[in-house]
Amino acid sequence: MSLLQIAWRNFRYRSVSSILTTLSLALGVALVVLVLAVYGIITDAFRGNSSVSYNLVIGPKGDPLQLTLNSVYYLSQPIQNLPFTDYMEFHSAEERAEMVRRYGGSESLGQVDGKYARYVGGGLAIPLALGDYIDQYRVVGTTTDFFDKLLHGPEVDQPFTFRQGRNFEAHNAENGYFEAVLGSRVASTLNLGVGDEFFPTHGDPDGKGHRDAFQIVGVLAPTGTPSDRAAFVNLEGFYLMENHAKPVDQYPDDMVQGSAPMGIDPDGNEIRPLTIPEREVTSILVRTGGLWGAQLMNLINEGKDAQAAAPVGVIHKLLTEIVGPLRTALIIVTVITCVVAAMSILVGIYNSMNDRRRDIAVMRALGARRDAVTSIILLESLLIAIIGSIAGWVLAHAAILIASPMIESYTGVWPGFFRVSQFEFLVLPLVLLLATLAGLLPATIAYRTDVSRNLAA
Repeated sequence: MSLLQIAWRNFRYRSVSSILTTLSLALGVALVVLVLAVYGIITDAFRGNSSVSYNLVIGPKGDPLQLTLNSVYYLSQPIQNLPFTDYMEFHSAEERAEMVRRYGGSESLGQVDGKYARYVGGGLAIPLALGDYIDQYRVVGTTTDFFDKLLHGPEVDQPFTFRQGRNFEAHNAENGYFEAVLGSRVASTLNLGVGDEFFPTHGDPDGKGHRDAFQIVGVLAPTGTPSDRAAFVNLEGFYLMENHAKPVDQYPDDMVQGSAPMGIDPDGNEIRPLTIPEREVTSILVRTGGLWGAQLMNLINEGKDAQAAAPVGVIHKLLTEIVGPLRTALIIVTVITCVVAAMSILVGIYNSMNDRRRDIAVMRALGARRDAVTSIILLESLLIAIIGSIAGWVLAHAAILIASPMIESYTGVWPGFFRVSQFEFLVLPLVLLLATLAGLLPATIAYRTDVSRNLAA
């Protein structure tokens, strides 16, 4: 019989003591894994999703972190809104003139290039309008460019694909301006798909429901990004919902009548899109041409009304300055918890040594060497450590799975059961090391056991 088999028989023979010791260790490991896993998963997700196919987010003056969380992760609340004319500053004179022709506004807007147009040459500028919800998920008003031109993935090289349906259109005869695309998690959680419709709620998940319904024409394939938990609607339809138009007392004399196609409201009435003075955007996603990003960010931040934030830089600062010290505290807690768990092994085996003295003496009398007896005690300690660590890992990830909806609601990240972080793999070696050290005292007692005295006892 091998030494490992003997150690296993000892474990089973003292099953109550062994199970209680293992359970104590498992709870300690579960606590450590739970904390480290949640920290690692959220950190990795925030760091990974900060790599996007645009390099700047433009929004009203305020906190860059709030702007980034709101526009990139669909968390937090919008700061304020920017006039639509700020979005037009990223377009050429021809593009601006077309907007004036379609929507109606001052003709002078289409006579010159936007102030920032030259920085975006070869890039893109995509508007976002936020403030509504479908259940607990954000409704994002945007343009078709969001899915046609943005990329995602670890290397930011994957286009958006649709599990069902297609991208929404700016306008069509069937649904007018009211088409939507759902993220994969929104669709699965709310059991919605192509052909269904939904009524956004204003300002809050439990807010007043709008009377305008959006027709779902597409469901995104899973991306592992915040887009999975958002509903994207045509920006024109978003503007046309109640209380989404910016109040304008009077229009300039040179405002022209827009020539955009007519839409249809739920009552069957023809409607036109809002004019430029009535439009606002929550933020603008900008990809600059060439190496203009830093210069454009400085130029915008020097102004009075808008700010520019680089998502990668903002999240790096968050993780370094705020989350970094938390990681140090977690490491200290981890070491202390593992030491306490190892002590439970020491106490459990040490308390059983009085009962084992005669067994050890018999083994020695039958020819077992001192080092063999010592190895059995150490192997038993390691068995408890391995079983307890595995049980603790399973318990921790089961708890994470149960808490996944709550974690997602606060962070936008869905951990799941098998999603692990790099920090977890440090726990098992640490526990095994401490278990070996904890087994040294009982092993030393076994090594020094007096054979003749214990056989005679």
